[in-house]
Amino acid sequence: MFVDLVKMELEAGSGGDGIVAYRRELKVEKGGPFGGSGGQGGSIIFVGDEGLSTLLDLRYNKVLKGTPGEKGRHKGMTGANALDTLVKVPVGTIIFDEDTNRVIGDVTQHQQQVVVCKGGRGGRGNMAFATGTLKCPDFCEKGEPGQKRRIRCELKVLADCGLVGFPSVGKSTLIAAVSKARPKIAAYHFTTLVPNLGMVEVPDGRSFVMADLPGIIEGAHQGAGLGLQFLRHIERCRVIVHIIDMAGMDGRDPYEDYLIINKELESYKMNLLKRPMLIVANKMDIPSAKKNLEEFKQKVNLPVYEISAYTKQNLDELLYKIADTLAITPEFSLFEDEEIAEVEYGLKEEEPFFTIEKQKDGVYNVTGTKLKRLFDMTDFDSDYGRMRFARQLRTYGLDDSLRRLGVQNGDTVRIFDFEFEFVD
Repeated sequence: MFVDLVKMELEAGSGGDGIVAYRRELKVEKGGPFGGSGGQGGSIIFVGDEGLSTLLDLRYNKVLKGTPGEKGRHKGMTGANALDTLVKVPVGTIIFDEDTNRVIGDVTQHQQQVVVCKGGRGGRGNMAFATGTLKCPDFCEKGEPGQKRRIRCELKVLADCGLVGFPSVGKSTLIAAVSKARPKIAAYHFTTLVPNLGMVEVPDGRSFVMADLPGIIEGAHQGAGLGLQFLRHIERCRVIVHIIDMAGMDGRDPYEDYLIINKELESYKMNLLKRPMLIVANKMDIPSAKKNLEEFKQKVNLPVYEISAYTKQNLDELLYKIADTLAITPEFSLFEDEEIAEVEYGLKEEEPFFTIEKQKDGVYNVTGTKLKRLFDMTDFDSDYGRMRFARQLRTYGLDDSLRRLGVQNGDTVRIFDFEFEFVD
């Protein structure tokens, strides 16, 4: 089964908790703190694998969680780091953040790795908090939660040139004639239900990858037929080969077919019509094709390459032309100009540390992703842990921000599920 679109929920492993421990050894005067820190949580990393051609494996793993790090140990020993979770995906997979629609990464090479969710760092044990004034801290730090994401994976096949055209114009026959690809060929529409890739060897020794895409019909960019589902696979192609049934076997006008396909490519994103396009008149072994070709050339002032994929007529000339065009054609960006600024390519956090909102009941509600991380890592069972949390909030400017919003003594402040009265 060919699957090229999958949505998943990921959660990296949280860091291991630090521990509170003390040194109790014979002849060691006064001992001291001896609790170690937790280990690093496991990240979720996507790895390109050229042996895969579908996202089928991910379809049945909609929820994926990383491995948490090990807790700290006695004698100041750090817990073991968790192993990263490696997820193999086909080369050509683009990973989107489902909530922001920003691109996390684009897997274009074999063994390329993209860190999709980063594991949390380990919490520090009480040994790490010992200072000259705090000789024996009785608190530790909990492990940092792993990053959570809702993602969307889209597979866009890696091909140098793509064959486009109406159903039954001979795209599958052509790729079968010039490569070792063996797509299904039959005398009915939409025989090709998945993209087929073939390695084409040009007689002069050059080679390139050709993609046979399912037939496009009018309205494909809006979802008609199979077009919307598979038009994404032509986005990586540097050269478009437009196949036209010049014999008009299904009673269609070749020129009308040419206009309709170009309109669909223009309506789809990625500025597909800006890429080099070779117009190929197929089925020239049929007598009616000659007359149709003469009429077609009168309306289209562009080179037209005459072939017969069935009899393999003029195929070498077409391959030479495709290879020559590829040699002078650069790669195209997968994103529009306004979308390039939205490409994330990494793990950036630009949001403020906290946000404050005054509720209708007068409670000041404080939230924030970074604040939540600090909150989850705080040991609230310890007086020192709570005091340290309060000092950190003051350092980040929470008290000043509350005063600017008009907080008064005795007002309630809520930080997630923790409430307290503000005292100035």
